[in-house]
Amino acid sequence: MLQIRSTIARSRVGAVPLAGAVAALVAAGALTGCGDAGATITRLTVGSPGPDPYTLASGTDRVDVKARPQAGGTKEGDAPGLYGGTRQASTCDREKLAAFLRAHPDKARAWARVQGIPASDIPRYVSRQTPVLLRTDTLVTNHGYRDGEATSDPAVLQAGMGVLVNGYGVPTVKCNCGNPLTPPDKKISTRNASYSGRSWPGFEKGNVTRIRPRDSQKGTIVTFVLVDPEATMGFARPRATEGASDGPPTALPRTETEVVASDSPAPSDSGLETPGTESPGTQSPGPGTPGLETPGTEPPGTQSPGPETPAPALSSPSPGVATQDPGTGAGGKDAPGDGAHGPVSLPPSKEPAPAIS
Repeated sequence: MLQIRSTIARSRVGAVPLAGAVAALVAAGALTGCGDAGATITRLTVGSPGPDPYTLASGTDRVDVKARPQAGGTKEGDAPGLYGGTRQASTCDREKLAAFLRAHPDKARAWARVQGIPASDIPRYVSRQTPVLLRTDTLVTNHGYRDGEATSDPAVLQAGMGVLVNGYGVPTVKCNCGNPLTPPDKKISTRNASYSGRSWPGFEKGNVTRIRPRDSQKGTIVTFVLVDPEATMGFARPRATEGASDGPPTALPRTETEVVASDSPAPSDSGLETPGTESPGTQSPGPGTPGLETPGTEPPGTQSPGPETPAPALSSPSPGVATQDPGTGAGGKDAPGDGAHGPVSLPPSKEPAPAIS
C-alpha cells in the first residue's frame, strides 16, 4: 500500500507542472491565434482625407468605379485589372505632392522616414510611382502627420480612391491627402477585426483585399493593365506615367468575368458598426519593408533606362514581362472634361527587390 500511495503521490506531483504547461500552451495559442481580434481598422470613404493628413488635394477620387468581381483575400500587385483608371488621364498630381513636401521640410522628413528614403530623394521617388484608382476596398497602413511625427494606423480605403503604386504594385501614397501608405500588419485579420469610421454601401469584411508585392524574381512592373471606371474596357499604362502614354482600349481581363469561389465573402460578414480597440503591433516601416522602393541595386532581370530608352510596347500589356523600366518621365495631366464623371475629394535610382518575410 505504501508503494501504491507513493505512486499516486508522484502522479499528483507531476500533474501540477503538466497542468501548468498545458495552461501556458493554451494561453500562448490564444495570444497568437486571436491576437488580432482586438484590432480596429479605420474605414476611409472616397473623398475623405482621414485623420492627420499631410495636405489636401481635390479631384483625386471617383464615386463611379464599378467594383472588381474578385475582391477579398490577397492579390498580387501586378494582377491585371486589380487597379483602374481613366484612360489618358490622371487624378493624382505627383509634381504637386513633391513640391509641397519640398516646401515643408519637417513633413518631408517624416514622410521620407515612412518610405525608407532620404528626404532629398522624394522627387525621384515620387516620379517613379504610378497613379491608379483602387477597384476593391483595400487594407493598408495609413501614416498621417501629427505634432512633428508620422502616425501609423491600419485603414481600409474604399474602392474608387486614388493612390500611387510602386514598381511592385503596392500602394505607397493616398492621393487626396498625400499620406504615405505601407503594407498592413500581417497579424491583422480583416474578418476578426473591429471597424470604425463611416461605412459605405456594399462594405463587407470578407471583401477587404490585401495587396502583396509582385514576385521580386520578375523584376519591377513594366506595364499595368488597368480597367476604366465603368469596367467597359482594359488598357495598358506604362509604369511611372500619368496617362499620356496609355495604350489603346483592349478587352477586359478575364478576372472581370471569372469569379474565384475561394475569394467570395460570406454574405453575413458586414462588420458595419463593430466597436473595438486600437490595433496592436502596427509598425512604421523601414527600408526593408516588403513592397517599398528604396535606393539600391536594380532587381535581377531589369534594366535602368537611359535618356533615349523608348517606352515599353503597348501591344503587349502583360505585367509579367520585365524588360525595360520606363524611367521617371512624367506623363500627361488630367484630360479636359474628365470631371464629368464626378471625381471627388475634400478641397484643399533604382529599386531593390522587396524583402521576403
